[in-house]
Amino acid sequence: MSPDICGLRMRNNLNNLKIFAFTHRNLDVAKIGLLHIEADTQKQRLSLVKTKFDIDEIMFLSTCNRVEISIVSSNYIEIDKFLQALYPDLDSNALIGLADHVEEYTAKEAVNHALSVASSIDSMIVGEREIITQVRNAFELCSKNQLTGDFMRLLTTHVIQTAKKVYTETSIATKPVSVVSLAYHKLKALNIPLDSKILIIGSGSTNSNMCKFLKKHGFSNFVVFNRTLSNAVPLANELNASFYPLSDLANYSQGFDVLLTCTGADHNVVSLDLYEQLLQGDTDKKTVIDIAIPQDISPEVISNHNLNYLSIDFLQKISNDNLKVRVNEVAHVKKIVKTSLMSFVSLIQERNVELAMIDVPKQVKAITENALDEVFKRDMEDLDPEAREVLDKVLGYVEKKYISGPMKLAKEIILKNASN
Repeated sequence: MSPDICGLRMRNNLNNLKIFAFTHRNLDVAKIGLLHIEADTQKQRLSLVKTKFDIDEIMFLSTCNRVEISIVSSNYIEIDKFLQALYPDLDSNALIGLADHVEEYTAKEAVNHALSVASSIDSMIVGEREIITQVRNAFELCSKNQLTGDFMRLLTTHVIQTAKKVYTETSIATKPVSVVSLAYHKLKALNIPLDSKILIIGSGSTNSNMCKFLKKHGFSNFVVFNRTLSNAVPLANELNASFYPLSDLANYSQGFDVLLTCTGADHNVVSLDLYEQLLQGDTDKKTVIDIAIPQDISPEVISNHNLNYLSIDFLQKISNDNLKVRVNEVAHVKKIVKTSLMSFVSLIQERNVELAMIDVPKQVKAITENALDEVFKRDMEDLDPEAREVLDKVLGYVEKKYISGPMKLAKEIILKNASN
């Protein structure tokens, strides 16, 4: 058996899989952010620790609320020393705090964790399916950088297939739970034309995320007002929109179709008089999305005008109801994950049998060629071309049957013994 194949068999040992996870459960998101590694520096930094700790394969996953490092190695990895090598710029106190909060998984437990993460039941918001794309992209980058191999390829493929099954066969991701996503879906249900004029009050993260949704789905007519004008610039540039200080809102005379507001004010930003000034005499029914706490729109506006009003309270109630539906689906997802874990164990066993027997066809071929070219060389010289052609066909048939039949039987025996 070749050294390369022998090495593959060693790496495809389930007990060699380890996952170091830093997640929202045990760490502040800001501290997790310290562990993020930019894509263009991952190859250099991960290759360094891969060599230093004699790691066979390594995969790096980073999202807004987790950083996970998956490792395939027969060596014991001390997390303190590993982090020091991977993050040389972090001071020792920060590293100690991080090491104390790591979640460490090995073997089957690690596979179960990987399946749970991609299936979103380990996420901060259960059912957010963006994680499946993040897992795929993380693997593809590490594969491109030659950091992963056979085991991580098999695991990631299996993990993604399982996640797809989860999202297809359960309702874990069918009902949105983020306020921004809910607001957009409600707006979409109202069939608001894409050329509608959207008046935005506030340029914080919530409004910015909402506007990205709107832009992504074809809306393009925006105007931004914000208390601090300089803070409105990034959002206005993103939307290719005009922008003004909030103090100029009363002078705005261009009208609107949709009003989206979310400020940090402790009072109603849009009074009845201001709202009617913004209408400029327009009597068409407007849509107002108020996702501020407390609400930005005065109750008088709501009671005196016919409008589609989406408040934070209304959206939050839907969010809570949807989250309950998702939580009820977790048990279903866990059953799928459990079955998938068992099938992955079998998959690794089968793969190791394939690797163990990969040289058999070559050996059979070599025996045949040796018989023809050496052992029975003189006899072969006495055969006419037609007889030689028939003999080649017979030997080819025997080779094929000998390889497929006994190999299949051997594979079944090995797998049966492995499961006992």
